[in-house]
Parts: sequence; structure tokens; C-alpha cells
Amino acid sequence: MSLPNKKYKASIIGASGYTGSEIARILVNHPFVSIEHITSETHAGKAFSDLHPQFVGILDLPLERAAEIDVEEQDVLFLALPHGVSMEFVRQWYGKTKLVDLSGDFRLSNATVYEDWYKKRHVYAEGFGKAVYGMPELHGEAIAQADLVANPGCYPTASILGLAPALAGELVHADSVIIDAKSGTTGAGVKASDTTHFSNVNENFRAYGIGNHRHTIEIEEQLGLIQGNRCQVQFTPHLLPVDRGILATAYASLAKDVSEEQVVAAYKTFYREQPFIRFRKQAPSLKDVRGSNYCDIFIHIDPRTKRLIVVSAIDNLVKGAAGQAVHNMNLMLGLEQAVGLDQVPMKP
Repeated sequence: MSLPNKKYKASIIGASGYTGSEIARILVNHPFVSIEHITSETHAGKAFSDLHPQFVGILDLPLERAAEIDVEEQDVLFLALPHGVSMEFVRQWYGKTKLVDLSGDFRLSNATVYEDWYKKRHVYAEGFGKAVYGMPELHGEAIAQADLVANPGCYPTASILGLAPALAGELVHADSVIIDAKSGTTGAGVKASDTTHFSNVNENFRAYGIGNHRHTIEIEEQLGLIQGNRCQVQFTPHLLPVDRGILATAYASLAKDVSEEQVVAAYKTFYREQPFIRFRKQAPSLKDVRGSNYCDIFIHIDPRTKRLIVVSAIDNLVKGAAGQAVHNMNLMLGLEQAVGLDQVPMKP
């Protein structure tokens, strides 16, 4: 692949949250991309580094309102906006430049399913037919041709990557999938709530969204596409007293008499040439992937229950959000897919 002879122009729409700052952290050292604009409706006029002091002297761009940007001058826009807000910008801007939407507004199959699970009215139903689900390991070729990419949720990223090869190879029963997933508090966003208040999170651990978490349908739809049939998932998220990271443990009953070695071989074949999938000989921890775009996967077969157990670990803000978004951008712009994403995990 030849190297571009220019820098692509990228802008970040929505700067106040963790995701916007993580996109900036990755892009600021990207060799083929320049950050042109960063927006915030609430903090317009301030410097980006006023909101995120880690960027002082590194990225001090003034925050603008989204309406002030000449969208057609940009090569790509990252929409780091809340669910229900992003769809309006996509409706206005689709076709004017390439869009990577980090909200959940276009991740599902249609507006009816979205409204059922997100409890919001969708204003741009046509966008579902135009959006590509932005998981490069599954949809890389389609992403490369897309003008609108729906960046996956963080829980679905860890869960789907952990199970996709098993379902593609019909190694497990699709109706037997159970996913037990844990996330750091940044998964809830930057805005404080009673749930994420320090005194409620510290030295505590809790399940939430039991049986009705909106990421359930996202996981089911994507795994169903891989399986070629409906996939029913029992998904339960938990809140950890840590700042970042997701660890998902998935269980499914084996549909074939296969050894652990055969399953590992099938996974490695499925993910061949995928730079951010790493296979582990022991279960990974959150700090093994912290600050990186890697998804670490551990595979085990319980000989007593004949169940496949897959443990996957990601950084929810990188592989589960900003890093995956930049990976999608690289594909959309025809760049080498891993460029700018070579961060080594931070440990401890």
C-alpha cells in the first residue's frame, strides 16, 4: 500500500466526554491525519485543553460550535455525541463527507428495533440502510467503501469478538450463549450520576440492566448475522470499581465434538491478518490491554459441562470506542488499517 502524499482533515464533533478526548489522544500522533476542528456546544470558545488538561501545550485548539464547521472541507468527522443527538447530525451531513458515528443511533437493523430498545424516536430511518456496522474484524471490506460507519458499543465489541468464530464455525449452539461482562465506570460517560458516584462505586460491585440492557440486541443481531439464524443471548453487565476496561466471559454449549486445540485453531484462522486480536494462554486482565486497541482472547472447554468458555478483554475507551473509530477511519480513507494505533498497553 502506497503512503498518502497529504494529511487528511479530521474533526471531532463533541469534545467534552471521554470518547472525544480519546479520539484526540490517538489522532494527535497519527502520521496521516490532522485534527482541524473540535466542537462543543456547551464550552465553545474555551480551549480543548481547558476541558482536558492532559493536552496542555499539545492540543490547544479552540472549541467551536458544530454549525461553524465547513463539513465538506473535512475528510472525516467523528461524531462523539449522545444517543438520540447524533442522528440529527447524520441526517444533515450524510453525503457531504465520511462519518464515523460513535453513538448507538445506527448500530441496529432498523428504526423500529432502535426505538424499542433505546426508547427514543428516530429521525433518520433511512440511515440504517446506509450505515455499515464498524467492526473491522467482521466487516472490513464494507467499511472501506462506506460513507457512514456505526461504531460498535463497548460491551458488544468484547462480546462479539469473543464469540464470532465459534458461531461462524457452528461450533456452539446459538441459543445457549450467556455473556457475563464487567466494565469500568467510564463506560457510563463523563456525566456523573448516583450510580457512578465515588461512594457508590468504590469497594463495590453490582449487576445492572439485567435482561434488558440495550447492548443485548446489538450483540444478538451481529451474532445472528454470523450464524445465519437468530441468536438469543443472555447478557448481564456489571459495574467494576475501576476507571476503564471491559472483561467479558462468554459461555456456550458445544454443538460439535471438538478439542480445545481445534477451537483455538478455528479462532486463529478466522482472525488471521487481524492486527488487534491477541490469543492468550491464560485469561487476560484489564491491565493487559489498558490504553491500547487490542482485544485479548482466552479459550477454554470445560470437559465436564461440554461448554466453550471465552474470556475477552478490551479497553472500553479505545478498542471499545475511540481506537475502533480510528481503525474504521483508516479503512475508509484507504490507509493501512493499524496506522496510528500502535500504542502498547499500559501496565501497571
